[in-house]
Amino acid sequence: MAGTPRSSTARGGDLAPDEAAVRLLDEHERRVVVLKLDAVSREAPREAADEASQTGGRESRPALRALALALILLGALALADAAVTLLWQEPFSALYAKLRQDHLSGVLRKEERAPPAPTERRELARLSSERARIVLLASSLQRHAAVGAPVGRIRIPRIGISFVVVNGTKPSALESGPGIYPETVFPGAGGTTAIAGHRTTYLAPFRHIDELRAGNRIRLDMPYAHFTYVVTGSVVVPPTDVHAAVDPVGYPRLVLSACTPVFSAAKRLLVFARLRHTEPVGAGNATPLRHAAAAAGARRA
Repeated sequence: MAGTPRSSTARGGDLAPDEAAVRLLDEHERRVVVLKLDAVSREAPREAADEASQTGGRESRPALRALALALILLGALALADAAVTLLWQEPFSALYAKLRQDHLSGVLRKEERAPPAPTERRELARLSSERARIVLLASSLQRHAAVGAPVGRIRIPRIGISFVVVNGTKPSALESGPGIYPETVFPGAGGTTAIAGHRTTYLAPFRHIDELRAGNRIRLDMPYAHFTYVVTGSVVVPPTDVHAAVDPVGYPRLVLSACTPVFSAAKRLLVFARLRHTEPVGAGNATPLRHAAAAAGARRA
């Protein structure tokens, strides 16, 4: 029997999977001889592929479970952070600001105990008026304080806050605490003192200043004097209206400034307070000088 191989397409079409074979044409018997592949041999590669797929799946399951757990934990942390921020304040920036406040408190105590610089001592020696001494010390501190340096402490009993106040309102400065506008003067210099603070981040020092009402007291403790202000009112202005916060009004006043509403910078809330009492401390206090002068006069007599 003589035979020659012929392609399956010679009969005009592809074979079904169970007909995949080599066809030989028997020219003597005029028939086609089909040599089929063994079923086992066809299934072996398929089973090997299935086994490899199952093995790879088993190996990848722990990694997928770990990834899913990590995503769940990240989602839970994000939700917790949002809830705490909504009800209280942003916790991570609050921790940073707390550490900064603790550090600045120590620096401020050293500043309060430090004697005047030699130049200040010479100038103070010529002044017996407490008001003049306070003006001199306020202006000197404002000239020499670096941006972000601690310069005083603000206390508002009505909303239960006590924070170290820093110099300046740059973002880096306000991350440490409320900051004095550089366009205004330090308390005691005679004019407007404006202080800005966050309401949702970095300890949110001004979170509740919208609760302040006329008659509430605000105290600013500076190294040279303690100042007590009384709230007179508040107003909401566009964030671009800086003049409402910094312009002088003919008398010493304090302005607290913060974004409003909470979680938005659409507007700016300003709380106004008028100076009611000044208590000189440290180098601002001229009483020791008067006592020394009186004692010297008594000795001469």
